[in-house]
Amino acid sequence: MGKKKVLFICIHNSARSQIAEALLRQMAGNRFEVESAGLEPGKLNPLAVDVMREIGINIAQNKTKSVFDFYKQGKEYDYVITVCDESQSEKCPVFPGRHKKLHWSLDDPASFQGSLEERLEKTRRVRDQIKQKIAENFLPK
Repeated sequence: MGKKKVLFICIHNSARSQIAEALLRQMAGNRFEVESAGLEPGKLNPLAVDVMREIGINIAQNKTKSVFDFYKQGKEYDYVITVCDESQSEKCPVFPGRHKKLHWSLDDPASFQGSLEERLEKTRRVRDQIKQKIAENFLPK
């Protein structure tokens, strides 16, 4: 049996989906093929880079990718997980095909207000929520 294929998607592929991709890859070893993409790819969020670096994962060189490019390439996945918050859920992309769809409502670090430390703390919370969701859904009990 081959590796399960997982796609994390959100609006810009700048923070939540990037964090999720890196965490699943680190937490599950090589048991999954993992990718992330966005509806409107933007720039990698420096807050995401910082909070991942804090736990020893370097995503600084990651590029944002378009979910439409993956679709045009005919890619197929076993799991497609949207990580948009509730206010953006109507914009959150849907990837066609036969796969298990999951939605994890997570706040968008791009929307965080306050000092740098306050925004980092909120982004750490999102990272930790993603880590918990991965453990619940993809790691042996």
